[in-house]
Amino acid sequence: MDFPMFHLDWLNDRFLIAVIAIVHVFINHGLAVGFIPYIAWLEQKGVRMAGAAKITDPDWDHLVYRKMKVAFIITTTLGAMTGVGIWFSAGLISPSSIGSLIRVFYFAWFVEWLTFVTEVVLIMIYFLTWKQSNQSLKAKIRHIRFGWFLSVFSWITMCIIVSILGFMMDPGNWNNDHSLISGFTNPIYLPQLFFRTPTAMVLGGVFGMLLTTLFAARDSTWRATALKDGAKWVLCWAPVSLVAAVIYYSAMPEAMRENMSTAVGTMEFARYYDLLRYIIPGAVSLVVVLGVWTWLRPRSVRMWMVLVPCIAAFGFLGIFERVREFIRKPYVIGRYMYSNLLREEDYPLYKRDGLLTYATYATAGKVTPENKLSTGQDVFMLSCSRCHTTNGINSIVYVFERLYGAGKPLDENSVAAYIPNMHQGRTYMPPFPGNAEELHALAAYIKHLQLTGETLEGAQSAGVTVNPDNNMNNTKPLADTAQSK
Repeated sequence: MDFPMFHLDWLNDRFLIAVIAIVHVFINHGLAVGFIPYIAWLEQKGVRMAGAAKITDPDWDHLVYRKMKVAFIITTTLGAMTGVGIWFSAGLISPSSIGSLIRVFYFAWFVEWLTFVTEVVLIMIYFLTWKQSNQSLKAKIRHIRFGWFLSVFSWITMCIIVSILGFMMDPGNWNNDHSLISGFTNPIYLPQLFFRTPTAMVLGGVFGMLLTTLFAARDSTWRATALKDGAKWVLCWAPVSLVAAVIYYSAMPEAMRENMSTAVGTMEFARYYDLLRYIIPGAVSLVVVLGVWTWLRPRSVRMWMVLVPCIAAFGFLGIFERVREFIRKPYVIGRYMYSNLLREEDYPLYKRDGLLTYATYATAGKVTPENKLSTGQDVFMLSCSRCHTTNGINSIVYVFERLYGAGKPLDENSVAAYIPNMHQGRTYMPPFPGNAEELHALAAYIKHLQLTGETLEGAQSAGVTVNPDNNMNNTKPLADTAQSK
């Protein structure tokens, strides 16, 4: 309401955030949280395997170093860019929710920032001093400690962010006392952290096994040992991840579990939801089978045998992130702010006075016969555009054509009759926030979109229009009325 609305009509705004976030989670969980401790463990093992006259086994150490080099390059380039990209895209697309989260978690995010800076410094030290650390046993042990310190700080970063993600799903007691402690200790925090930690370790181990098949020749001395160590790592963490997944699922509110069948795919996919009972265990089983097979016959393992479970494991994490984002709907912050960025407690005002009355950026404050289409576009932008496009991904036109028949002209009255009741049938959609005039303006605009195929430009392209009716003279009576009730 108080920000110009950035909008990508061809892509879908939340899809942009989702793509960036999923890539970042792949890197953060798979390489930073799960892979770094795996590397530190292998480096430490190299010292134990070396003879009395050696600091570490040079061939083993070189193999581990090459693995770390991959993680270093990816985390400091694509990882850093997607981390910043999440802030940039979320700030553009969802400024109200980001602003609310910053107000709640300001000090937590400050600590996370300090931790992240420390993490960056440690990964630079850990990788760039690797070869120099082989000059003495004391230097090597100190270097390994840096690896473990880096692992701890990477995990702490995830600990803080997972609290915020859990808060967005279920704020718990925060809606009553609005304290940082209540927000941080939300009901989903620990179950989600318990799930993400071993899952990240499994991903790190599988990715490490894949790099072993790429960097170690089949006849090399340490290939079989490195693969077997990767199998140990995976088999150690996989059962914990499975148990944690059950606990995490049980901690979710019932309404979120009911959204899950739609969250995994689309409305059409919901009928195939039962397939998930086979797909998800199948992905997990591939990783376990890889671990067992490698444990028993490490010399027979080929690159493709690791690649398939690796893709399945990372694909499962991507599905998990997509589901987590969806099941909290209709909220972006549970029981506080809807996914259209309107606060739940403000809905009575919007219903009474109209959504446009309180909009800072709109072509008008009220619907008239002359401005019906332009105000209908404003209502769409304010209440629908965070999840829908006009004719792109998740098109609003397609939604109604699917309801009333593709290729048939939409009936404005039928659209207007459905919108106020859509939340009852599709609970993951927020209730319509506006008054009757705005409802009919929105219906007219949707029909207009079907007839013309028109696209909707966001503020970044169309510029900004300040609501001419949103001034002190017009809003003061509304504020006085609200205070008197």
